[in-house]
Amino acid sequence: MIIWFQFEAKLDINIKNQNRIAHFLNSCAILLSFLYLCRIKQASFVNAFRQNIISLYLVKISKWFTLIMPIIVLFYEENGPGLKEILLLKSVYSIVSVSLDIPTGYLADAWGRRNCLISGCLIAFGGFVCYSFSDTFYAFLLAEILLGTGQSLVSGADSALLYDTMIKYNREDEYLKYEGKVPMVGNFSEAFAGICGGLLATSSLRLPFYCQVGVAFIGIPAALFLREFHARKHIENPIRNIGAIIRYSLITNKSLCYNIIFSGIIGTATLTMAWFVQPVLIHIALPTAWFGIVWTILNLTVGIAALYSDALNARLGENKTYIFILLFIVGGYLSVAYSLNYFSLFLLFIFYIVRGFATPILKGYINRQTFSEMRATVLSIRNFIIRLIFAVMAPFIGWLNDAFSLAFALQIAALIIFMPGLLFLLLQWKKE
Repeated sequence: MIIWFQFEAKLDINIKNQNRIAHFLNSCAILLSFLYLCRIKQASFVNAFRQNIISLYLVKISKWFTLIMPIIVLFYEENGPGLKEILLLKSVYSIVSVSLDIPTGYLADAWGRRNCLISGCLIAFGGFVCYSFSDTFYAFLLAEILLGTGQSLVSGADSALLYDTMIKYNREDEYLKYEGKVPMVGNFSEAFAGICGGLLATSSLRLPFYCQVGVAFIGIPAALFLREFHARKHIENPIRNIGAIIRYSLITNKSLCYNIIFSGIIGTATLTMAWFVQPVLIHIALPTAWFGIVWTILNLTVGIAALYSDALNARLGENKTYIFILLFIVGGYLSVAYSLNYFSLFLLFIFYIVRGFATPILKGYINRQTFSEMRATVLSIRNFIIRLIFAVMAPFIGWLNDAFSLAFALQIAALIIFMPGLLFLLLQWKKE
């Protein structure tokens, strides 16, 4: 009986300590957010350009500093859901994101980028709060719906507001430089969050979720102090207008269409390779302790490479940059397929460098051909195409891996990427 009371007392103390740590970290995040607000309000009339840039970076950190990613499967298993339910939760998130991508992009054009970013941050914050205090499948399902909705509201609106800011201050030629820094901030956040989340989980699997609430909160004040520069228009028939933008982007403006689809193909290729990384590490029998280190290094690589995307584009020019991206992305798949040994780690490193170049460059090409009043919608069309191609391609590639081999799956993936990628590249050149 005495031993039981001692155990119960220790358990109670441990839970209290976890709550104290979570409350302390969340209080720090909230305090830092308000200190930032006070500082930025003083400078808002002096340097609105810098205000928007910093605010967008903070929104990105609130979305990408995901403390929960290294332990989320363990968290699910501790609370009941098995693999079937886990995959169902992730499917619901994808369905919500895909179905809302274009409507929320249009909403950002019609209602305002800033309003969508504020709403997205608030809803995502609610999703993490729901996760933190839940332990049932249906509560987790609600959290995934909230997170998917929040992500859709932010997706496209952030890049569109960044481009509008550059135009407002006559710095449009610097867009690639700053768009490159945005994924850098995101990838650095993701890399370091993985390490922090793992350390927090040694105390409790729920503690990273408590702290994630504080991180998610940072995006709300940051979004509130964004300044918007494009004029919103009165909307009489939203569905017709969305259809008109889709028609313009994918039918009327051929050059924009080819850019969007080429960007979607490359985006799908880099997303698919991200899911191939762990199978490659397992295949080469890399010690499990190194998985997190390799993942962190790859994410840091994307962030650093993105910083130099504008320099690469300026050096090569648009046409050579297209060729460079396509050949290195496809070549990355083939080289890894034929070198499934420790050398493949170096090849993945090269692939992730090109991934860091590709995203801001291809987004920049799309933004340059898009009107301000439809920019967020067009970027959401790009995101929708990436998710749609991935949804079709990924299960097939996964089946090839299970039925044949990892090398064969990588080779077929390279072929699937190369053929349409080359086709739309040639169509783009022909149009010019």
